[in-house]
Amino acid sequence: MGNVFSRHYTRDEARALLPQVRDWLRQLNERRFVAEKTERRLSHLLQSGADAGGDTVNELMRCLAAMKEIHLEFERREIQVKDLERGLVDFPALLGGREVFLCWEQDEPDIEFWHDLDAGFAGRERL
Repeated sequence: MGNVFSRHYTRDEARALLPQVRDWLRQLNERRFVAEKTERRLSHLLQSGADAGGDTVNELMRCLAAMKEIHLEFERREIQVKDLERGLVDFPALLGGREVFLCWEQDEPDIEFWHDLDAGFAGRERL
């Protein structure tokens, strides 16, 4: 059976991307916060029958477009964002000839865990 992913990371390659991944996660979380706040404001305006106004809608669209752009950065590299709030990220890798994920959470200083593709966070094992 062939591999699921076309790109596989060594631990050093994934480790080298961590500063950029941290920055993308920070940007995503900031934009998500703004989008949620803007959606609430928009929802309130619509419920009250007020004119929602182009500025509010435009702000939401800009925010969502920026989030999509950052998500594309992850997709292009086949890096999986498993939980945005926690900053849980998986890098496809080969370990002992089989396809696995190197698993990292944003509060962890280094990539120290892996799990099978279908195991998820609960199946993490130390490298």
